[in-house]
Amino acid sequence: MWQRAPGAEYGRVTEIIAGLQMSPPEILAVPAAVALVVARWLPPAARPRVTIAAGAVLLLSAIALGVAGLRWQMLPVLAGAAFASPFAFAPVLRRRTGRPAWRARWWLALPGSVACVGLIATGPVAAWAFPVPVFPEPTGEFAVGTRVVQWTDPRRPETFTADPDDRRTVVVQLWYPAPRSPAGAQRAQYLGRTEQEARTVAEALARGVGLPGFLVDAVPRARTRSVFNAPVAGEGGRFPVVLFSPGSGGVRTQNTAWAEEVASHGYVVAALDHPYDSAAVVLTDGRTITTETASTGDPVEDDELAAGWTAVRAADLGFVLTQLDGLDRGGSADPLGGRLDTGRVAVTGHSMGGAAALQAARQDHRFDAVIDLDGYPHGPTSPALDQPTLALTQAVTPATDPRYLPRLTEALAAGTATSYRLTIPGAAHLTFMDGPLYLPPVPSIVGSLGRTVSPRVVAAASLAFLDAVLRDAPGDLAGVLPAFGDLSVHHPDGPP
Repeated sequence: MWQRAPGAEYGRVTEIIAGLQMSPPEILAVPAAVALVVARWLPPAARPRVTIAAGAVLLLSAIALGVAGLRWQMLPVLAGAAFASPFAFAPVLRRRTGRPAWRARWWLALPGSVACVGLIATGPVAAWAFPVPVFPEPTGEFAVGTRVVQWTDPRRPETFTADPDDRRTVVVQLWYPAPRSPAGAQRAQYLGRTEQEARTVAEALARGVGLPGFLVDAVPRARTRSVFNAPVAGEGGRFPVVLFSPGSGGVRTQNTAWAEEVASHGYVVAALDHPYDSAAVVLTDGRTITTETASTGDPVEDDELAAGWTAVRAADLGFVLTQLDGLDRGGSADPLGGRLDTGRVAVTGHSMGGAAALQAARQDHRFDAVIDLDGYPHGPTSPALDQPTLALTQAVTPATDPRYLPRLTEALAAGTATSYRLTIPGAAHLTFMDGPLYLPPVPSIVGSLGRTVSPRVVAAASLAFLDAVLRDAPGDLAGVLPAFGDLSVHHPDGPP
């Protein structure tokens, strides 16, 4: 089983401090606001100096925040300072005008001071709970480039619209090995090609789970570890390809940390937006397509709907592989031409995307391996999987759908290749995406591994599998994977 490394508790404390992700003006505003509150309790000679200095720092910080963009997490800080300011400055002003200073009695002032400090403290707490995500530095030998392409399948009608001439369009983001960029190179925007696209997507994701959009306003401010349109690495030969489908309502960028780590080890990752299923898809013509998939509450009907949506996603994955193969065969016309090894391809996905990966592999034998990131196998379980499969799951609890584990086991056990189910201790459903980087660290939501460890563990387990099945890396997977969790192995000719 994967164990937390020595010194991990120190690492967790460091992670909490780093997770605040507060800008210099925000950091300065907090102690300045607290100083305004506590000035009343200082010796008389120190009160004016502290009040004036704190007020000046707070004013300059507020101006800077107004220019750079004020985050909602700072509103409690400014509100606490605003409540305290009249009581802090009134004695100073009265003394300067020669009038006797008036101060409330301590037993009246103490509750107000405590309330103001408590209000101010909610700012850093909120910044920690909903931070600007910080993406882990990829550990592979390559830097990472990224680009976005849009492809339309002329042979497939769009089933989500009534227009008979509408054809299925997908938006794909590629992460690929790149040379090291110059110092100071602008890193790629998270969630979109532009900050406006990122905000559109972030707000749509928040609406999808019933949250007000302002709670995740820090997410579009994030920069990833890849560089848009970076050149392709000159060395490394032809790179194996990994396709990725997000969860229901998810978007192509939802596993960016995972994709960057995989790409840094010499793979090309192609992640899909599925229009009318993904929360928001911004097309090259400027249109934004939002999700039209929704559950009904009826288990039987919802299973049928999910099977249909999964089939559409599986077809999208097959189409994108065809496009990538054509891109590779196009030669020098595209920077990735001649660099994609479409003879070594894995199909992956999270949640419903994992189900789509399983279905795509059943239908299309160009896929050589499958990774299912905690996805329930919607749709038919036949024909049997011919590809080695890795299913990463959270621990099964009484709250887990009782059908999940039996159905997943059935799909893996029926395969004609060896398959693996790896249960990661401390994981939750959103552990297998970028959620731990920017959501509140509530174990039932994002697991208990921590913001730094969660993406590392999922990517490391995925890479161990990919290297073994696509690159014939030496070693026995059954001996390697238990380092990350509890492993069950399904052999084609015997019981697990």
